[in-house]
Amino acid sequence: MSAVLSSPRAGRRYLVAAIIAAVLQTAILGYIIESRAAILRSGADVVLKTAPVDPRDFLRGDYVILNYDISSVPVSTLKGGLPKDAGEQVLWVRLRPQPDGFWAIAESSFTALMPETGSVVIKSQPFYSYGASSGDMIRVEYGIERYYVPEGEGKPLEEARQDGNVSIAVRVSADGTAQIRSLLVDGKPAYEEPVY
Repeated sequence: MSAVLSSPRAGRRYLVAAIIAAVLQTAILGYIIESRAAILRSGADVVLKTAPVDPRDFLRGDYVILNYDISSVPVSTLKGGLPKDAGEQVLWVRLRPQPDGFWAIAESSFTALMPETGSVVIKSQPFYSYGASSGDMIRVEYGIERYYVPEGEGKPLEEARQDGNVSIAVRVSADGTAQIRSLLVDGKPAYEEPVY
């Protein structure tokens, strides 16, 4: 008799557990989407000079690999110097607008840089640093090094890149996270990134 009574209870527990799991998964996915959308809605605008290449991802189609001038950070711009020990690091890079409309490195640091008027601070992805023996340049990525385009449209972008006409408009959040807003050819948007 007790086994018969516990069966509906066990069924309800499984149903409640399934509903909680579904709500949790939906909340996590919503958080990820909203985090990206918040940067695109209200981040600081920055335009970066690029040197892309045009490979193909069999799962996602054509994409452009983006190499930025700000991806090679001169050690001479470091505030506070190189870390003494090797290990995983994050580099904070202050960008300032230049007369040509592009943004360039003003200073960098292995500790968070304070906001300043007329500048934007962008944060690198975590990378392995060799400490004090890093050389003259520190190579970093910002999480904006790949941009997907409709199938078959990567080749014209490669040709535009060879002419030096491709740049990227980026939005940077207050915490230094960057998102690509649009890909520009000859200074005009060729592809706009939707907020959602």
